[in-house]
Amino acid sequence: MQAIEVSHISKSYGRVKALDDISFSVGKGEVFGLIGPDGAGKTSLFRLLCTLLRPDEGTALVDGFDAVRQMREIRRRVGYMPGRFSLYQDLTVRENLEFFATLFGTTVEEGYESIRAIYSQIERFEHRKAGALSGGMKQKLALSCALVHNPSLLFLDEPTTGVDPVSRKEFWDMLDGLKERGITILASTPYLDEVRRCERVAILDQGHLRGIDRPDVILDQFRDVFCPPPIDRQENSLPHREGRGWASVIEVSHLVKAFGSFRAVDDISFTVGQGEIFGFLGANGAGKTTAMHMLTGLNQPTSGTGRVVGFDIRTEYEQIKRHIGYMSQRFALYEDLTVRENIRLFAGIYGMKDREIREKTDELLRRLKFEDHADDLVCSLPLGWKQKLAFSVSIFHEPGIVFLDEPTGGVDPATRRQFWELIYAAASRGITVFVTTHYMDEAEYCDRISIMVDGKISAIGTPEELKQRFRQPDIDHVFTLLARQAKRGD
Repeated sequence: MQAIEVSHISKSYGRVKALDDISFSVGKGEVFGLIGPDGAGKTSLFRLLCTLLRPDEGTALVDGFDAVRQMREIRRRVGYMPGRFSLYQDLTVRENLEFFATLFGTTVEEGYESIRAIYSQIERFEHRKAGALSGGMKQKLALSCALVHNPSLLFLDEPTTGVDPVSRKEFWDMLDGLKERGITILASTPYLDEVRRCERVAILDQGHLRGIDRPDVILDQFRDVFCPPPIDRQENSLPHREGRGWASVIEVSHLVKAFGSFRAVDDISFTVGQGEIFGFLGANGAGKTTAMHMLTGLNQPTSGTGRVVGFDIRTEYEQIKRHIGYMSQRFALYEDLTVRENIRLFAGIYGMKDREIREKTDELLRRLKFEDHADDLVCSLPLGWKQKLAFSVSIFHEPGIVFLDEPTGGVDPATRRQFWELIYAAASRGITVFVTTHYMDEAEYCDRISIMVDGKISAIGTPEELKQRFRQPDIDHVFTLLARQAKRGD
């Protein structure tokens, strides 16, 4: 008997057909990947199989039970990690685990053996609130919560988005251990290294099932989506832009941020030039976000000095906020406003005049090919569209520098490449781009990168310089080598 059997499933939301006549099966104990571009229908399929949605047509059997008529039986047998961590941020690690155990009619003690290998890695932090955990620790807690009732199937909807490469590798090593226990795993992911760790993958596109096969076959067959040609760095590299002059847009000297005796940022110094694309890398908990908060005027340093677009980060942080752009991991867009309303709102916040806003709005809509979607609510847009819009809004006022905090998390490779073309266009106009990312192929696109470990900058230079210095074939290997030298715990 198959663990999952999907037969002619369809699901629509108004005029949008999210799933159109989908059929496939997953064998017991199989690690099965579900991949596809943004808006393909992956999350809708996960919710149908977990009995959170009902199909309009067709049937789905999960562990032999019908997803409509026998949903209670299915819910006792599955574990589910949605795209956004299903944790209560204000509850502690232990409280989250106890809550999920209670939902499934069990206790932590009864289910402890099923999660021991994973939960024991974070158990010493059981009194820490979930919101204070690093991305890697949240993963382990969310996975423990999904496994505490000892399910036979595990549904993972992009579980590693926003998590550093080392933590992602550790997560998939944990999944290998679950497979050995006979647990069936259905996972979606935008990371190609994770796709290759599945036994089979199915590709969805605009609600249609395009193919099912081994990962290498699917990635080759649909290489235009998953393996687009890299951006030509020769056209956009640092030497190509040196003729403009390289005034420093960021100057940091011996910057420290301490919380009690803990130094989240521990004596860092660096400069970033005008029009430079500067990658700011580090594992979860390395201190990147804390450093960015100081540079963007959201927090003041404990010691050290820094200037951003000519303003002192200690005393002139309000001026800094007016002269920079910022795009956070959680998009800085209002979901219940239209595309045009979001553009106008943020342009007004940055003090732009009405006439200039009107002219530039029409130009931006044309450039993004959003003319027919100007009056659509942002909540209705695919993820990749939201990201391109959020970036464009963040530089609408032509700031001296834009800070991008993991801007492409959870987006397919082809859409990420389009996003980076926008970044290069901004840099060519003299806008400095300060970007954090967990995609190491994106790090290769930067003019220079730094890698933080334990609150310090362990390495800084061009991608080629770092690969040569550490004798590694790519930045992924450089990052892994340095990140695994971390001494302080999460």
